[in-house]
Amino acid sequence: MPSDVLEAPARAHPLWKPKRLLITPSAFGWPQGEAMAERAAALGAEVVRLKADRLSGLPDTYRDAKTTMAVVVASPSRRKPQPIPPSADWRFDLAEGCPAHCSYCYLAGSLAGPPIIRAYANLPEILAALPPLLGQGAVTSRNAARAAEGTTYEASCYTDPLGIEHITGSLAETIRFFGSWKAETQLRFTTKYDGIGPLLDLPHGRRTRIRFSVNARGAERFEGGAPRVRNRLHAMRRAAMAGYRIGLTVAPILNLPDWREAYDALLADCAAALDGAPDPDLTVELITHRFTEGSREVLQGWYPGSELEMDPEQRTRKLTKFGSAKYVFPKALMADLRRELEASVARHLPGARVLYFT
Repeated sequence: MPSDVLEAPARAHPLWKPKRLLITPSAFGWPQGEAMAERAAALGAEVVRLKADRLSGLPDTYRDAKTTMAVVVASPSRRKPQPIPPSADWRFDLAEGCPAHCSYCYLAGSLAGPPIIRAYANLPEILAALPPLLGQGAVTSRNAARAAEGTTYEASCYTDPLGIEHITGSLAETIRFFGSWKAETQLRFTTKYDGIGPLLDLPHGRRTRIRFSVNARGAERFEGGAPRVRNRLHAMRRAAMAGYRIGLTVAPILNLPDWREAYDALLADCAAALDGAPDPDLTVELITHRFTEGSREVLQGWYPGSELEMDPEQRTRKLTKFGSAKYVFPKALMADLRRELEASVARHLPGARVLYFT
């Protein structure tokens, strides 16, 4: 067992600090919105109270956008939960936009406009939309293989909610909401961040699964602004020891020169980090790297010096169910990746459930 995996990292990852926070009048009218503005100001951010609910004064450059947060009210359409196969029955959003600088970021093809962070102040209205969907959904609610998870709700797949939690406070409130919800249900969220401390003592009731996004060591150079994998594994151990259900999101799986050894070592480290945890109920999601023409163009504009391979000539073009095209690894490589990674999971994490490979 690699003992250094169990030790606290020598250096804690710094909290993200926005330079500017824009807040609309409607958002400031919610206690959560006012609290976000106060927390950002305490971190040294310039707080700008807008005169209208329409966002204005948005930055033009990538650098300025990535240091800007806007606190707004989620509209009725934004508050409506949406299906999110193969991960969960439903997704709902606490915020959009991420503080990290990952050169493979899938949000580049999903969110329009400058990459600012938009946080929603009307959290009570967002949470009120969830109970009517209990028992519905096509991923876990009606799937015998995953029925034990109950109705699953994924929080904020368009951001990293833990990475901004020290400003929003929304994740803690959502965990409390699910912890007090006496039903067969589960909250899920994914994070690359390690600021887990404020969540450890919450009354989560085992109804929250924290899924840590991890990758092989050779992929860390593509994850600017995110904590090192060692930090994430230490945070994962702390969460598991606090009774949270745990998930591993191995993503995006890259065709590294030594990918077999690299991902096997990663999963061995994950096993070491969870050694002695009472009952993590571990799940694993294996997600290979893919891109679209649109996301490739955006990412190459954001990160012009990145060495991340995004060559359509080395990929297989695949149509989605919506008719759009994405570029995935060739069929033979996909088969090799699946076989080797699933074997590594079985070897190092024999109690884990692999939910899917994609």
